[in-house]
Amino acid sequence: MEVERIKVRATDSDAILDVTVYSKRVDCIEVMLGEGTHSVKCTLTPTPNGRAYSGTAMGREIVYERSPEQVQIELDRLNPGAFKPRRR
Repeated sequence: MEVERIKVRATDSDAILDVTVYSKRVDCIEVMLGEGTHSVKCTLTPTPNGRAYSGTAMGREIVYERSPEQVQIELDRLNPGAFKPRRR
């Protein structure tokens, strides 16, 4: 199993962080910042305008600059056999 990593931006310093994806769904993305015993888990949720995902870790805001539609396309590409509604 491959570990998925994404790039997020810390808004206070505009630094780009490479984080590990813990779980990825359209409604939220859970990521791990750091490695080892000092890692921090953060939940990214879609912003109200629907253009990105944002969350806070230790009082700092981080942003994943992809829309929920783009994330859905990524999920469909990575898991082609995922649940699809059946026609009746």
